[in-house]
Amino acid sequence: MHTIIKVAAALVLGMAISACSKNDTNTKGTIGIAMPSKTEARWVSDGANIVDSLKKMGYDTDLQYAQYEAPTQLSQIENMMVKGIKGLIVAPIDGTTMADVLKQAKEKGIKVISYDRLIRNSKDFDYYVTFDNYRTGVLQGQSIVDALDLKDGKGPFNLEIFAGSTDDNNAHVVYAGVMSQLKPYIDSGKLVVRSGQVAMDKVATPNWDGAQAQARMDNLLSAFYSTTHLDAVLAMNDQIATGVVSSLKGVGYGSGKSAMPIVTGQDAEVSSVKSIIRGDQTSTIFKDTRALAGAAAQMMDAELTGKAVSVNDTTSYDNGSMVVPTQLLTPQLVDGKNWQKVLVDDTRFYTQAQLQ
Repeated sequence: MHTIIKVAAALVLGMAISACSKNDTNTKGTIGIAMPSKTEARWVSDGANIVDSLKKMGYDTDLQYAQYEAPTQLSQIENMMVKGIKGLIVAPIDGTTMADVLKQAKEKGIKVISYDRLIRNSKDFDYYVTFDNYRTGVLQGQSIVDALDLKDGKGPFNLEIFAGSTDDNNAHVVYAGVMSQLKPYIDSGKLVVRSGQVAMDKVATPNWDGAQAQARMDNLLSAFYSTTHLDAVLAMNDQIATGVVSSLKGVGYGSGKSAMPIVTGQDAEVSSVKSIIRGDQTSTIFKDTRALAGAAAQMMDAELTGKAVSVNDTTSYDNGSMVVPTQLLTPQLVDGKNWQKVLVDDTRFYTQAQLQ
């Protein structure tokens, strides 16, 4: 009887080992994916798209979200390394905090790609993939210039600026693009920032948090616009725009008594596209995250298999320790005139039903 049990156990063990070996041969290894937070729809979409792209290439994945807690993200990455990941795709919460964990990754031979947000002050990673963030800012600034007919000499108009988080390098790059368009009109007096808050450190929104943007907008409206109309708000992404719009509507803008200001955005989130269709938000920047995820996966696969990694910018992104080889994708402005064509007809990023 005992002999039968031992034989059966050996057979089960052998089958398990065989199954593991078979599974191992069916994968190229595991890629860790570290995303900032699930509070923004775009990061949820990015994570899912990266997983999908890598799985189609034969990789297993370990996807983690850190809810905008930088220490949590670092801990998650350390745990991924313990599990034996071959590569890491990371959108850093705080791009300045990664040096130590990336040094460990380098020592273990783990390939690292900085995703959408730039890792700073480290040489221990390989590539950066993102959208052209300067161009994103240019498009946002241009949308305000065009909507207010500033090139035709109209004005003055009142403007307030809501930038992204200072710990995100992208926010600084987008801000530079924005100001390349708006600063000449601020300097000439055609755009008036009644709060006086223009510098990046004065207009930043920690963690791109819509609730904090709403609170700041409440304060600005109370202090500077109780008897004066606000004409435009540069909101750097859709989460911020949502908070701004909520504040504006709370004091009567868009009610018929007072027209909604021009309000920009970024990411083309469903709620903000619906807001554009309603006429509350004016524009957003569409960045096809499926393409970004696919590019990141292709870069990782090329790096791990010894192929040439595709980059198109080797001069622009100095992270303080090195100039990072970068693959840039092109953003696109979406407004009330073209949302149907861009988001539904041409790219099928959304269905019509999703935006109703």
